[in-house]
Amino acid sequence: MTLAVETETPLRLEGKYKAMAVCWVLGIGSLISWNSMLTIGDYYNNLFKKYHPTRALTLVYQPFALGTMAILAYNESKIDTRKRNITGYIIFFASTLALLLLDLATSGEGGLGPFLGVCVFVALFGVADAHVQGGIVGDLSFMYPEFMQSFFAGLAASGALTSGLRLLTKAAFEKSHDGLRKGVMLFLAICTSFEFVCILLYAFFFPKLPIVKYFRSKAASEGSKTVSADLAAAGIQTKAAQAEDEAKQYERLSNKQLFIQNFDYALDLFLIYVLTLSIFPGFLYENTGQHRLGEWYSLVLIASYNVWDLIARYIPLVKCVKLESRKGLMITILCRFLLVPAFYFTAKYGDQGWMIFLTSFLGLTNGYLTVCVMTVAPKGYKGPEQNALGNILVLFLLGGLFAGVALDWLWLIGKKDGF
Repeated sequence: MTLAVETETPLRLEGKYKAMAVCWVLGIGSLISWNSMLTIGDYYNNLFKKYHPTRALTLVYQPFALGTMAILAYNESKIDTRKRNITGYIIFFASTLALLLLDLATSGEGGLGPFLGVCVFVALFGVADAHVQGGIVGDLSFMYPEFMQSFFAGLAASGALTSGLRLLTKAAFEKSHDGLRKGVMLFLAICTSFEFVCILLYAFFFPKLPIVKYFRSKAASEGSKTVSADLAAAGIQTKAAQAEDEAKQYERLSNKQLFIQNFDYALDLFLIYVLTLSIFPGFLYENTGQHRLGEWYSLVLIASYNVWDLIARYIPLVKCVKLESRKGLMITILCRFLLVPAFYFTAKYGDQGWMIFLTSFLGLTNGYLTVCVMTVAPKGYKGPEQNALGNILVLFLLGGLFAGVALDWLWLIGKKDGF
């Protein structure tokens, strides 16, 4: 089959809802491994208490994610998207399986050696995240906005799913001998299986959907070189000479030009995640004190955040409540920083009900604003530019995550000083 596309999207192009469903599953797979680490924080807090694992592991994860993403974003136009994404999911699968095997091999013993082993696999999660999240976002940037929304809803769903599974496994094994560890083992086994499903879906099912083939063919006709392997997997061949002529015909903006034109969107994502990660998850695990819910309290807070983060990512589907104004997005995101003193005073003086409310609101605003920015920013650009812009935005998102994680340690310092 040779490459041939129309300028308008065909009215009857099959596979839109199947593609949305696959994007949702791929979104879950992009974060389920990392969210599993956040959700079993109670287990690692017991095992490696003196190392502050909920904060330390996040600080290990983010530099590897950010550093890898910076390299990939810089070389985005030369990287085969198919190989990039499949590599990422394979690393996720192998690292999650390795975590399970590490715990089995050490019989759930604590100590510096096992903790360093966990840190190595968490660093690999960061490398995998940069491969997958940047690759998928770049890929979906030149398709329907609903695909991007579904992917980001899947990212949030991974948090809600892991929280739900963790609560179930904790309840199921609560009264049995070594119940906490057994629940974690079952939990990690489920996450490992899910990553394997994502490899199969992306490699063999997603590329063959008609709607996906259309958009990738269109991107190739506009000069994109990153989609050739995905098109080949779908049975569509592009000739090198043809691709070169088309690349010259459709001169794309440079990464620098795209960044300058979209600096406010990049800053939006940076600020969203600086705030979120300065509170979630470290503050919620270690700075909220003792409450009636006991050891369930932190799990309830994490679940509240994840559920409302997921719900919020569907709100922009209702056009009348979707925020698209660049100025409106920036003002809303800056106002969100009022949550910092709100969390401080609630942790010090408030009831657990208020803390659950604030945590839910944190998740609600995080999910809603993320989808608004990521679906509005790529509009008006050609396929290769949208791919590049998607990678730039994810780079700043990860930069915000890293800065937020670093700032999260300030809560711990404040706690030692009498907070």
